[in-house]
Amino acid sequence: MVVLNRIYTRTGDDGTTSLGSGDRRKKYDLRVDAYGTLDEVNAVLGLVRLHTAGDPALDKALGRIQNDLFDVEADLCLSEKGPGGARLTVTDAQVDWLEGEIDRLNGDLEPLRSFILPGGSPASAYMHLARTVCRRAERIMVALMDQPGEEVSAPSLKYVNRLSDYLFVAGRYANSKGASDVLWTPGQNR
Repeated sequence: MVVLNRIYTRTGDDGTTSLGSGDRRKKYDLRVDAYGTLDEVNAVLGLVRLHTAGDPALDKALGRIQNDLFDVEADLCLSEKGPGGARLTVTDAQVDWLEGEIDRLNGDLEPLRSFILPGGSPASAYMHLARTVCRRAERIMVALMDQPGEEVSAPSLKYVNRLSDYLFVAGRYANSKGASDVLWTPGQNR
């Protein structure tokens, strides 16, 4: 378990931060940017959950996802403090669970007739915000993978890719199962 006795250490005052491996990186490093952006996703999910308490199954799934995001962040941080001393990361089983949740929610949705504009309900709007931040995190992870000597675990990348899909579907689900979706009307204001 993580123990945080001191919140400030002053070690980042020089513009660097420590990875889980102990290595120091600039705060704008792609690895730091990737897990920092996932932290943004997690914060937006906290806002989403202010509006999903009325749907215990959806809220419980979002809570699980928030916890899983910390596993992805630990992986990107190169933390070596997982169960049994192994490096902490998400697993393919967590990706499979997320796919099952997508299928479960999608099964109840109205058919999609157009692209969706964020809105319709606070929960949906915040899920679309989380989705766009998640896509940014994914782009940063891919850019990190393309750097010489850098690595991103396949399950972590898959999880983040599926998470953005989940957030799209869950955003529709939160809009009365798609009935309150705000649809794009191509060329409407010409």
